[in-house]
Amino acid sequence: MDRSKTYMNSYLAGILIGVFMIAAYYFSGEGLGASGAMKAVVITAVNDINHDYAKEAHFFKARVKDEEKSPAKTWLVFEIIGVIAGAILSAAIYGRLKLQVVKAPHITNKTRLIAALIGGILFGVGSQLGRGCTSGMVMSGMGVLSLSGFIGLVAIFGGGYVIAYFFRKLWI
Repeated sequence: MDRSKTYMNSYLAGILIGVFMIAAYYFSGEGLGASGAMKAVVITAVNDINHDYAKEAHFFKARVKDEEKSPAKTWLVFEIIGVIAGAILSAAIYGRLKLQVVKAPHITNKTRLIAALIGGILFGVGSQLGRGCTSGMVMSGMGVLSLSGFIGLVAIFGGGYVIAYFFRKLWI
């Protein structure tokens, strides 16, 4: 069996995401998302480097008031560690664990990496301005049947198609 051609059934994946969303709400009272983990790591780093600043700065002080509990011990950090470990394990099992830059043939590795870095920075800034990442907003919002979750889904995919029109030459 050629494992590199094996893919998960998308219906099963959707059902599993739904089951994990229900479990997340049941056990933690929060939906799934990724940006909260990064925020917790940054808060912990700033607190460890300069606690006096962290306990006085407006953004940090509410999150570092309990000196016994580290913000990095939030379940979201462990969720992202699990996502990374699961991705590495899956890639290893299916023979895709290799270092490579996936890109269109006519652009350089440098251009692709710079574009990925800029995209990652914009995603990070946008997730903080929007108070969460897009996947968390859509999955968590739709998980509780919130109108904003459904509107977010349409806006994210609609915006993606519009933006893709302008950047398609980087990939074609």
